[in-house]
Amino acid sequence: MSYKCISLDEAQPLLDDPETVIVDIRDKGSYEDGNIPRSINISQKNIDHFLENTDRDKNLLVYCYVGNSSKGASDYFVQKGFKTVFSLDGGYKEFARKE
Repeated sequence: MSYKCISLDEAQPLLDDPETVIVDIRDKGSYEDGNIPRSINISQKNIDHFLENTDRDKNLLVYCYVGNSSKGASDYFVQKGFKTVFSLDGGYKEFARKE
């Protein structure tokens, strides 16, 4: 099983679903400057806690700056047992442009 790259339009139903786990893998400063609502900023400091406490059966939407780093992170989450993982094409830059 692997992750799927999706556009912002394709991601909208996931963003609208309160059950979707949204992960921001950008640095803390960028996250604090702006983020997708309900997203969790993941770093080396809190990744273990996230993995221990997150339901792997829920949809997981991963984003970064422009959609490159999120692919590697999505692959990582699939390897860690998450069943339905999506990488947001265009990342936060695309989300902010459409807001």
